[in-house]
Amino acid sequence: MRRSSPPGQTSVKFDPSGRLTGTVTPPADKSISHRAALFGAMSDEPVSVRNYLRAEDTESTLNAVQALGAGVQDSGDEILIRGVGLHTPAEVTGGRLDVGNSGTLLRLLPGWLAGQPGGEWTLDGDDSIRRRPVDRVAEPLRRMGCSIDTREGGLPPMRVRGTSLTGIDYDMPVASAQVKTCVLIAGLLAAGSTSVSEPSQSRDHTERLLGRARVPFTRDGLTVGVHPVDELELDEITVPGDPSSAAFHAVAACIVPGSRIVIDGMCLNWTRTGFFRIAQRMGAVMLGDLEEPGQGSATEEPIGELDVAAAPLVATEVLPEEVPLAIDELPLVALLGCFAEGDTVVRGAEELRVKETDRIAGVVEGLNGLGASLEATDDGFVVHGGTGIEGGAIDSRGDHRLAMLGAVAGLASRSGVEVLGMDAAAVSYPRFEDDLRRLLEG
Repeated sequence: MRRSSPPGQTSVKFDPSGRLTGTVTPPADKSISHRAALFGAMSDEPVSVRNYLRAEDTESTLNAVQALGAGVQDSGDEILIRGVGLHTPAEVTGGRLDVGNSGTLLRLLPGWLAGQPGGEWTLDGDDSIRRRPVDRVAEPLRRMGCSIDTREGGLPPMRVRGTSLTGIDYDMPVASAQVKTCVLIAGLLAAGSTSVSEPSQSRDHTERLLGRARVPFTRDGLTVGVHPVDELELDEITVPGDPSSAAFHAVAACIVPGSRIVIDGMCLNWTRTGFFRIAQRMGAVMLGDLEEPGQGSATEEPIGELDVAAAPLVATEVLPEEVPLAIDELPLVALLGCFAEGDTVVRGAEELRVKETDRIAGVVEGLNGLGASLEATDDGFVVHGGTGIEGGAIDSRGDHRLAMLGAVAGLASRSGVEVLGMDAAAVSYPRFEDDLRRLLEG
């Protein structure tokens, strides 16, 4: 990899590489880090969080909980969060909370604020956040009694006026761990019972944290229910490695001939490893103790290692019910599809159009610009496989996952890939280039 401009600029060239070998530990999980900070802020007693992700998105969450009155003591390896309790977040001067580029924070935090009678807050962020709709969160919270204002089209800024909430039974039109979490948190503050039913399984980190916080909840198939509680009882949380970040190294090892790597310390939660099951179906060699679907603990996050090696790939079809458990890694399915025999099809992934960017357009246009052959559909894409990657330039569009996708594509390309906007990777994986370099050096 070669920077074509000084550090601090954004253009990085990733040349065709030799094999990748060695062991890599991915950064701490972003989803769990967000939830750990938020649950810590809602707790009455101090909560120790080990291995918290140090990245732009999760720093926004720490800043937000501090603005709401929580104390954050950072000793390097550990963050101690002194919460304000479930019922007493502080009103912010001017009422504005800056979520930065974090869609997770934008959708989780209103669940807590909605149940605070007399409080009023406005959630806002960068230009990307202002293009991300929040109506899926606003609609159930309004049904619970909260007053929420947004711009036309359900776009941020989002003004939340806290009130006394009433529990609801909410059937989600689209599976989303973020919306589910928002409603369940609101349910802890609402009169009566609250339940959330999903059309298919989404990430279950919130349910596991509820269990650790000694919050009684029910689970019946795809329905989770809670009742109001007075307090959360948490002590220590250790955040495992992020499988969504690890997936980029795994794909590099799959498509660069002769590669074999070990990913260590990764979260093996079955609701986070949908991508790895898809990759195995495509012929990828991935050996490890992935948690079996439906067999997860009520409280603990499984952690372990994954051994990945290069292998011939075949095309597959990703069905709508598989999408929620692989949503962040679907761009990597497209890249694998470029090297697979046959046509790889992804359906039911319209959610990709409202991520940091329109990821369907970004992936299809980006990889086509590198010599691949993809077609966009309304709810996904089709990859005509066997072409591999020739090379060229790809624009990250400010999206961290598109930036890292371009880097991995460059290693397996025939002439190299220049990534415009590589600094976007810092949103979730600040040390990505360093870790990738170490694997290239063996």
